[in-house]
Formats: sequence, structure tokens, C-alpha cells
Amino acid sequence: MRDLVAALGQALRLLASGDPALYVIMGRTLLVSGAATVLALLAGVPLGYLLARRRFPGRTLLLGLVNTGMGLPPVVVGLFVWLLLARSGPLGALDLIYTRQAMVLAQLVIALPLIVGFTVTSIRALPERLPDLLWTLGAGRWRRLWLLAGEARLGLLAAIMAGFGAIISEVGASMTVGGNLEHSTRVLTTAVVTETSRGNVPLALALGLILLALAFVVNLVLTFAQTRGGR
Repeated sequence: MRDLVAALGQALRLLASGDPALYVIMGRTLLVSGAATVLALLAGVPLGYLLARRRFPGRTLLLGLVNTGMGLPPVVVGLFVWLLLARSGPLGALDLIYTRQAMVLAQLVIALPLIVGFTVTSIRALPERLPDLLWTLGAGRWRRLWLLAGEARLGLLAAIMAGFGAIISEVGASMTVGGNLEHSTRVLTTAVVTETSRGNVPLALALGLILLALAFVVNLVLTFAQTRGGR
């Protein structure tokens, strides 16, 4: 208990001191996880709609893959992406390994199944004939998708929270493909691992509390939007 109190005090002192290194790491954490969440949303919502409303060969297999992907271990995802981006891998010519772009890609792979799965559930909860009604009223394909997303917004906000929460707190994939480089790819989760390995437990706890606070603030904003959307 004493260590937690000391860590909380140190976290508050770090934030109040305006330590540039800390705020850079916080900004990098939000940038990487935020970019991955947006990309997962842009790809996952249309794919989720397709799986929810269309019948085609292999659909059940795809749904099974999505459901399996919702529980993928981040370290396995990191290894898979590392094999793709390593200099000897099929995408090695892009020279993306140990960059923030590689971290975004790994986190995208983690978040995408969650976004797709939640979208499928949200779209299925809508009236079955609603897309046909919108088509009758003259809405085009993308207009229908936008209107349906508006109707399913509570589920989609839950999808964003699930996807963002899964990737902002993961460490295995980010460490594997990002390399935890101090001035380039270090984020809050990898910084916690680094300080713990150095034996600097109070600072590691402080960084962990800051990570929790950051995730809480983002999810609080999304929860507020979800509550207002429900009303």
C-alpha cells in the first residue's frame, strides 16, 4: 500500500513538473493507439456491416476468424508483424521495422477483430428491413452505411472503447515491432517494462498509474458520448 501511495505522489509530481520526456511519451502513446483505432474503425465498420447483412460462401469461416481474432495474444501478433516487416520478410523493403508505423500496424491487427465483431453485433440488432427501407427512400450504398452506423452508434462507441482499450494497454506487440527505442518508439507500456527491469519500481508504478489515468480519460469521453447518444 505504501508503494502505491508513493507511486501516486510521484506520478502527480511528474505531471506537475511538465517533464518534456514524459509528455512526449504520453503523446506518442495516444498517437500510435489513436491512429490504429481510427484505421481499425475505417476498415472494421464496412467489413462488419458486410458480415452482418450479406450471405456469401465462406461467411461463417470469416466470422469464426473474427471471433478468434478477438482473443489474439498481442505478443503473437507482434511476432507475425515482425516476420512480415523484418529485412528478410516479404515487406522488409519498406524498412518499417522498429518504427511507429510498425507499431500502428501491429495494434491495428489487434483492434480490427474487436471493431468488426462489435459492429456485426450492433448491425444485427437493427431491424432486418431497415437497409431495404433506406434503399427505397433513395439512399445510396455509402449513405445507407452512414445512416445505419448512426442507428448503431451505441454499439460502435463500445467497439471503439474495446479496440482502444485493448491496444493502449498492450506491450508485447509494441515491444516486438517497435524495439522500445527511447526517442522514437517508447510508449507508456514499454516504459513501464523498462523501468521495472532497471529496478526503478516507484517510477514504473507512477508510469502505470499515468497510463491508467490516460485510458480512463479517453474512455470517459467515449462513455459520455455513448450516454448522450442513448438519450
